[in-house]
Amino acid sequence: MRQKNTSALIGAALLMATSAIGPGFLTQTTVFTKSLGASFGFVILVSILIDIGVQLNIWRVIAVSEMRAQDIANRLLPGLGGLLSLLIILGGLAFNIGNVAGAGLGLEALFGIPVTTGAVLSAFMAIAVFVNRQIGKAMDRFTQVMAGIMILAIIYITVIAAPPVAEAALRTVMPLEIDFVAIITLVGGTVGGYITFAGGHRLIDAGVKGQEALPEVSRSAVMGISAASLVRICLFLASLGIIARGLSIDDSNPTASVFQLAAGDFGYRLFGLVMFAAAVTSIIGSAYTSVSFIKSFSAKIAKNENWIIIGFILISTIVFVALGKPVSLLIIAGAVNGIILPISLSVMLIAAYKPAIVGTYKQPLALTVIGATIVVLMAYMSIRVMVDVL
Repeated sequence: MRQKNTSALIGAALLMATSAIGPGFLTQTTVFTKSLGASFGFVILVSILIDIGVQLNIWRVIAVSEMRAQDIANRLLPGLGGLLSLLIILGGLAFNIGNVAGAGLGLEALFGIPVTTGAVLSAFMAIAVFVNRQIGKAMDRFTQVMAGIMILAIIYITVIAAPPVAEAALRTVMPLEIDFVAIITLVGGTVGGYITFAGGHRLIDAGVKGQEALPEVSRSAVMGISAASLVRICLFLASLGIIARGLSIDDSNPTASVFQLAAGDFGYRLFGLVMFAAAVTSIIGSAYTSVSFIKSFSAKIAKNENWIIIGFILISTIVFVALGKPVSLLIIAGAVNGIILPISLSVMLIAAYKPAIVGTYKQPLALTVIGATIVVLMAYMSIRVMVDVL
């Protein structure tokens, strides 16, 4: 039983991490490093602290209530779960179109096949995971392997790029500039929208729930953020190393440019592998979590969950093939999911103090204060960003 829990906890952490580490995650990190330089380290630090506060609050309430987020929201206010589900699914679909495109770009760099063909092949690979009868085990194993590939490849590129670590460390605590758009985009791309619920819902499906499971749930939540943050930090340092050399990062494909400038043609192929791994795991995470937001509304949906997930992936693929060019969508989707975050986190913070939802559980005051502070900060930054855009 303990071995089963350990596998589920690691699987949940990596499902959350790999859901976050998609094409948008890679692109955003490189683009913001190019514009902010070493000061982007401060943005990463702030986003990590916010991410941990969000994950701990939400995962613990899900575990204690033994309910998915939409059911918690409906208990709090009838109809609220439907609204939350709609927001999550729309954000998940927007991300998934970019994920499918990113997988195609990855296979193009790796094998030279057309992007559209690669996108379709990647979608069918993701679908194969959900055709498997032991869906939980298949998903956990696949995300573990892909996460390992991404982390090792990016660490290699970081070492080769020889970044100015001392300068990065200094500007992480003493930035020359602070960019609210970068902060909200990073937070939205790491724990915004569906991503923050991916691991929590996976644990519910695996039967890891209740107050007795809270220490394990908390460790799993922090583990997920740590894995995603490790990739973010390494990619930031690699990009900074290229900039410090005086080399120019290509705006048309910034992350590929960093890998290629660091390690030549091999680096470009390695980028293809990382992009593919990041994208295909994000396709799986987005589809699984998005559908988990509606399966409790109907017995028919729950019974046909895997087929609906497959349909979600197919729709994302068809939209990409029809429209193409989702690069700007990747940045926008991160910001939109960052705007959704104050709403979803507020719901969970209020639910944590409703005995009808959490029973006798008492949410630690420190976590509540941290969560409420994050809601205020993210709401403020969201308003700032929208005002600037308008």
